[in-house]
Amino acid sequence: MSKKITGEDGKVYVEQKPFYKRVWFWIVIAILVIVVGGAIGGGSNDNSSSSSDKAESTSSKSESKKSSNKPKVSAEFTAALGSAETYAQDMHMSKAAIYDQLISKSGDKFPEDAAKYAVDHVKADWNKNALESAKTYQKDMNMSTAEIKDQLTSNSGDKFTPEEAQYAVDNYLNKQKRPAKRW
Repeated sequence: MSKKITGEDGKVYVEQKPFYKRVWFWIVIAILVIVVGGAIGGGSNDNSSSSSDKAESTSSKSESKKSSNKPKVSAEFTAALGSAETYAQDMHMSKAAIYDQLISKSGDKFPEDAAKYAVDHVKADWNKNALESAKTYQKDMNMSTAEIKDQLTSNSGDKFTPEEAQYAVDNYLNKQKRPAKRW
């Protein structure tokens, strides 16, 4: 509750509690602690369960193994895969460029095995990525078809395969309307 105070000027003022002494503040803190604690400790095993619970969990584990063929991988491998998916979907990078970015000392600094796992498991259409990169080069940098193809396949560039670069050239650059010749 707030406290009423009469000031020197004769007016009545309401003194409010500081926010950290209010009930709603502590409720929010409790909820945050529960959420963070659940996220951190979510994967722990509870050894105090009864034998019937253990039997049920064993049968459910065997059923989940049958239904899920996903191998369990480390958090680092999962993080590398997440980064690889971002690079592939948002930045339209090639498989080789993603691998280099993941292991780069000035990049993500993942170990080579985590980066290899990530590029092997990322779901990406590499032809589409080459095509999107080619569109950007033509629109934003006004590059010629030959320059774009060189940039797409360059080891110091995008590192797409020659086939992926050719797909980009064939499916976008060669299909652009050319201005009519004026004689």
